[in-house]
Amino acid sequence: MKRIVILISGRGSNMEALLNAEMPARVAAVISNDPAAKGLATARSRGVASAVVEHRAFGDRAAFDAALADEIDRYQPDLVVLAGFMRILTETFVNRYRGRMLNIHPSLLPAFPGLETHRRALEAGARIHGCTVHFVTAALDHGPIVIQAAVPVLPDDTEASLAARVLRQEHRIYPQAVRWFCEGRLKLGPDDRVRLTEARTPDGALVSPPLDT
Repeated sequence: MKRIVILISGRGSNMEALLNAEMPARVAAVISNDPAAKGLATARSRGVASAVVEHRAFGDRAAFDAALADEIDRYQPDLVVLAGFMRILTETFVNRYRGRMLNIHPSLLPAFPGLETHRRALEAGARIHGCTVHFVTAALDHGPIVIQAAVPVLPDDTEASLAARVLRQEHRIYPQAVRWFCEGRLKLGPDDRVRLTEARTPDGALVSPPLDT
């Protein structure tokens, strides 16, 4: 059975979605850079080991990343999952876990990398917004895409309402991507292209506003 380590910085709603999902894997540990992260208590309540590597205790990113990697490797994971982990990782760290580290981002990458994605989507007048699971590379929010989900942007949307609609899709597609990896169906090739076998994809497309029929 595959072993997973999940990294969080806050409440860990995607972490909880992964804990709730049925997949051929065991979450070996949840690690946070913030001792106040609410998701740590959730992990402990589910019987999952938890640990903190506080970034403020280190003088630079390289030192923090080295300590974080040492803690991760204690659990010998097959896959490292970033679930709302709000630290920019060094290239050395990313390369250490190349092809076995996933992230979820609240936009349809490559649109709106970085922060405040929902506000930026509204300001840009986007008709469709969504979320993306991707392999982590040294280029922030630009790793090879595994799966995406799209939602319509409604005329009366606020940042909060749009974020809530996108989050529901995050909780659907992240467990799917992790399941694919754990089943041996998802791999990152040496050319940085995603290899996914026997993926079932829906027909058709989402158009917003809907077309007249």
